[in-house]
Amino acid sequence: MLLRKAVKKKSKIMKKFFRELISDDNQINEQAFVGVVAFFAMVFILIVDVVTGILSKELIIKEFIFDGFMILTLGAFGITTAGRIMSLKKKTKEKENPSNEEDVVD
Repeated sequence: MLLRKAVKKKSKIMKKFFRELISDDNQINEQAFVGVVAFFAMVFILIVDVVTGILSKELIIKEFIFDGFMILTLGAFGITTAGRIMSLKKKTKEKENPSNEEDVVD
């Protein structure tokens, strides 16, 4: 009974998270979210590969699948970082050159 309540509570939290993730006015950075998910997928694959190697079994992972996760991770974090850098540059430019509408002469 207690487990069922905990599962229901977790499922409500997850539903709320995914609704917020796909909404237009959210606080979640989608690129960073995708990058983190792809990164954890890469880490999971590497851990499973090591464990299966220790057990003397070969885990066959197509190279293009792993490369896809790697490119997705790097791209997502790169886009997020580039966006932050651009916004910081824009803010510093606005601070240096504030627009003075009072100085306009007719």
